[in-house]
Amino acid sequence: MAVVELNKDNFEQTITDSPFVIVDFWAPWCGPCRSFAPVYDKVSADHEDIVFAKVNTEDEQLLAARFQIRSIPTLMIFREQIIIFSQPGALPESAFRQLIEKASELDMDEVRREIEAQQKGQA
Repeated sequence: MAVVELNKDNFEQTITDSPFVIVDFWAPWCGPCRSFAPVYDKVSADHEDIVFAKVNTEDEQLLAARFQIRSIPTLMIFREQIIIFSQPGALPESAFRQLIEKASELDMDEVRREIEAQQKGQA
């Protein structure tokens, strides 16, 4: 599956319709973003079951602000509409593949229970 360009018009729909989405927040002027792009594209080709998406923070400043993107590149992983990972910095290919493996192994029912417990504790 090709990498999808996300914007304010298709972001919510993509996250809602897809159980596993990896988003790369980037900008054209960002050197680390440009060097990470081939790794991102290569790894995406090996995971047909995952939506790989990019958000150009120059064009989509409202989305970048909404997710408090302060450094780029920033990777964000959504599983079942829940952000399970968000971290700035380009990853080497092996680390990126390990991250995807760990993210896919997560028990999302357990994640939801933990979130619910945290929300009850804050109430």
